[in-house]
Amino acid sequence: MVTVHPQFIKDANGEKSMVILPINEFDAIMEELEDMEDVRLYDEAQKDDDGERILFSEYIKNREVKNG
Repeated sequence: MVTVHPQFIKDANGEKSMVILPINEFDAIMEELEDMEDVRLYDEAQKDDDGERILFSEYIKNREVKNG
């Protein structure tokens, strides 16, 4: 979990409208989001995995045939 120390900018009505974060905290949040996206994509791929596998050499051969 990332600890953040936000500073807020208020609009003309005194409502919080923007946040300022130190760059290292922003970078840490972005890294966490990227990691979460990786986990989501992995979980999605696992769900769709039918167990079929082909050798990389077969993939290359098939690709060369398709691309002529």
